[in-house]
Amino acid sequence: MNSIEIQEIFKLLPHRYPFLLIDRVIDYEADKHISALKNVSVNEPYFQGHFPIKPVMPGVLQIEAIAQATGILGALSTPIEEAENRIYYLIGVDKARFKRQVVPGDQLLIEVDFKNVKRNFWMFKGRVSVEGKTSAVCEIMCTPRND
Repeated sequence: MNSIEIQEIFKLLPHRYPFLLIDRVIDYEADKHISALKNVSVNEPYFQGHFPIKPVMPGVLQIEAIAQATGILGALSTPIEEAENRIYYLIGVDKARFKRQVVPGDQLLIEVDFKNVKRNFWMFKGRVSVEGKTSAVCEIMCTPRND
């Protein structure tokens, strides 16, 4: 198993608090798949307004967590000399479905499978689960850019 701690994630993603939604990569295989974790804390800033009496993690942030995992997988699947200064931009989300609520104290398991690349558009299938129960699924399309 290949794992990546937060300091390496900082090198692979441009996101920072409060928008970094990956705490650790627990396994990956370049050009194939990635599994990552996000620990959901009651201190997350979005819980102040979504919803203060019954906090629920917004579904779009679960999709963003999948997108960030695709960015890490894309970076890990690219030769280091090409990956430097490259950002993977989200350009499409298809077949998004939300199956259960995510609340403070949950630990998200974010799993992404690489599907294919067509004309520099990378396609992935993603799933978020908590304790083995699916909370969100989608297909993601992104494109790498050196900005």
